Amino acid sequence: MVLVLAMTAILLRGARESTRVNAGMVLIKVAVLLFFIIVAATAFHSRNLHPFAPHGFGGTVDAAALIFFAYIGFDVVSTGGEEARNPARDLPIGIIGSLGIATVLYILVGLVAVGAAPAAKLAGQQAPLAVALQSGAGVGSWAIDILDVGALVAIASVVLALLYGQSRVMFAMCRDGLLPRAFARVSRERRVPYLIVMTFGAIAALLAAVIPLKDLAELVNIGTLFAFVIVNVGIVWLRHARPGLERPFRVPLAELSLRPLRLPIFPGLGVALSVYLMTRLPGVTWARFFAWMAIGLLIYAFYGYRHSRLRRESVGGEKNLAGPSGPRARVGTGGGTASGRRARA
Repeated sequence: MVLVLAMTAILLRGARESTRVNAGMVLIKVAVLLFFIIVAATAFHSRNLHPFAPHGFGGTVDAAALIFFAYIGFDVVSTGGEEARNPARDLPIGIIGSLGIATVLYILVGLVAVGAAPAAKLAGQQAPLAVALQSGAGVGSWAIDILDVGALVAIASVVLALLYGQSRVMFAMCRDGLLPRAFARVSRERRVPYLIVMTFGAIAALLAAVIPLKDLAELVNIGTLFAFVIVNVGIVWLRHARPGLERPFRVPLAELSLRPLRLPIFPGLGVALSVYLMTRLPGVTWARFFAWMAIGLLIYAFYGYRHSRLRRESVGGEKNLAGPSGPRARVGTGGGTASGRRARA
C-alpha cells in the first residue's frame, strides 16, 4: 500500500520525472537479474532439466496464464503515444525492443534457476530465486539481500508503469466523453491529469491492502487479455470501416489477401492466443471479471453513451469522426507541452 502511494506521488511530479525514476529502477532490476544469472550459472547442472516439462503442456500453459502479468508493462508504452516526439518510430521500437530484451532475460533466469536447483525444490517457494542461489550456488545471505532489493524495485517499477498507463487511458476516455471531462483536469505546472492519478492511486493502494497479490494478478491478466482481444478485432474492423485513417504504423500481416478471402493473420493469432490463455484462468477470476465488466457497462449505459464525442459527431453528421471537437488539454512531460501526435494501428 505504501509502495503504491509512493509511486502515485512520483507520477504527480510529471511524466519526465516519472520516466527518469522508472529508467533508474529498470537499470537496477536488470543489473540484479544479470547478477543472478551469472551466479546461478556457476552451479548449473543439466540433469536438473530432466524431465524438461514435468507437468506437460497443460502445466506450461497454466503457468503462462498467470505469469502473463510480467508482460503487461509492454502495452503501457502505447498509452504514452501522445507524449512521444515521433510515435510512429518510437512506439514500435519501444514495444518490440523491450519485449525482446525482457523475454531473453526471463528465459535465462528460468533456465539457470532450474539448472542450479531442481524444479521440485523450487515449487511452492515464496522466493524461488533465493532458494536456487542458497541451495544450488551455496552463496551467503548477502546475495539474497541483493535479490530482495531487486524484487522490491521490480514491483515498484511495475506499479509505476501500470498507474501511468491507466491514467493516460482514463484521460483519453474523459476527453472522448465516456467519463466526465472535469475528471481529466491537467495541472498547469506539471501537465499531469492529477485527479485521475490520485483517484487510481488511492484505489490501487486500497486493493493492494486487502486482496492477495495472486488474485490481483489473475484479475489484471484476464482484463488485459480481453483488452488485447478487442484491440486485435479493432484492427481488422478499422481496416474495413475506416480505410482512410492516417496510419503512421501499420500492423504487418494484418490481412492476407487470398481471393476472395482476406485473412487477418496477426490479429487472428492475437485473438486466439488471448482467448486460450483466458480459458486457463480459474472460475473465480472469471466471476470477478464479469462483475467488473458489468460495472463498466453500467457506467457506459448511463453516462458514456449519451456523452460520447464520437456518437455526438456521428449524430451531427460530421464527416471526420476522429477530428478534434474544440480545444483539448494535453498531457505534457512536466516542463512543457507534448507533441500530441498519435500513432494509430
